[in-house]
Amino acid sequence: MILGKRGRHVKRLSAACLCLTLSALGAGCSSGSAKGEQPQGPAAMPVAIQVAREVPVRDTSDYVATLKSRDSAVINPQVEGYITKIFVHSGDHVSPGAPLMQIDPTKQEATVRSQENAHAAQQANLKYAQEQYNRISKLYEAGVDSKQDYDQAKSALDAAQAQLQSLEAQVKEQRVELHYYRVIAPSSGIVGDIPVRVGDRVITSTQLTTVDQPGSLEVYVYVPIERASLLKMNLPVELLDGSGKVIADSRISFISPEVDNTTQTILIKARVANHQDKLRHEQFVRARVVWGARNTPVVPILAVSRIGGQYFAFVAEEQNGKMVARQRPLKVGDTVGNDYVVLDGIKPGDKVIVSGTQVLIDGTPVQQQNQTSSSGL
Repeated sequence: MILGKRGRHVKRLSAACLCLTLSALGAGCSSGSAKGEQPQGPAAMPVAIQVAREVPVRDTSDYVATLKSRDSAVINPQVEGYITKIFVHSGDHVSPGAPLMQIDPTKQEATVRSQENAHAAQQANLKYAQEQYNRISKLYEAGVDSKQDYDQAKSALDAAQAQLQSLEAQVKEQRVELHYYRVIAPSSGIVGDIPVRVGDRVITSTQLTTVDQPGSLEVYVYVPIERASLLKMNLPVELLDGSGKVIADSRISFISPEVDNTTQTILIKARVANHQDKLRHEQFVRARVVWGARNTPVVPILAVSRIGGQYFAFVAEEQNGKMVARQRPLKVGDTVGNDYVVLDGIKPGDKVIVSGTQVLIDGTPVQQQNQTSSSGL
């Protein structure tokens, strides 16, 4: 009985305490509501801002091009036969008319001798026909021979003269061809690679070697048809090395009137001075065609991030009297110094966020830490 009474008394005390606690909590809530306090949002993040502005930027396109010598000769034989001698080595300097190779002339020499013998025999025939004509002509004038005999003698003399002239032309032709069996340098220059050897049989399409004269070159650039409307004479062309440094300047000197049916490109040429002989015939180079200049916005490289192949930047925008970060997709072009050229996504005057972009998300409140202008060109 005593334990039962004590238990009921503890329960009554516990219930009273619970009521007092709930009352206190209710009073606190009523007091807060009465004061009208609102929950505070996240604090604005301090960021550095640069104002985007337009700067003049060159409009250029880079292409793989080929250098070709304006004074380079590919040496092919003009006759067929076996090589018996090679008079030069690769890298030798030669003058015009210097012998390069000898092709076996034995057969051609025999042909020339045969033609010369036929020519000599015909000279004897012509001499005989001339004597016959002179004799019959006198007899005809004296009334001894007939007109028919005179005409036959005259015809034989004319035929002998024509035959002799034909043989003279053939002898001259065969002698000229005999000269082709000795291959000579067409101009002064440096002998290139010699892919043939003594004993090789060559034909007229066989390349024997090249003779290159150091000096000016031409760059051959193939421009896609989409750019055809922009092509015009004297447009600047720059040659670049592997690091992007300009090694030669030139201008368009030729624009092909035809389109390459296979590649759908247009050939343009530009003359390149090669005073120090740093460039070589048939060398591949990077050629940059400068189409012109235009005003384009630029943004610092540090302000641009790349996600899944797409470029983005944060721009500070006004919203309800406060600034928030808004993420914008960009289309960027070349780099100019420490800036990206922006083709789409940023306009002049936009406030580009250049610090803290790694932790920003779209809609984050920001506070301008400082304001400068884009560095530009």
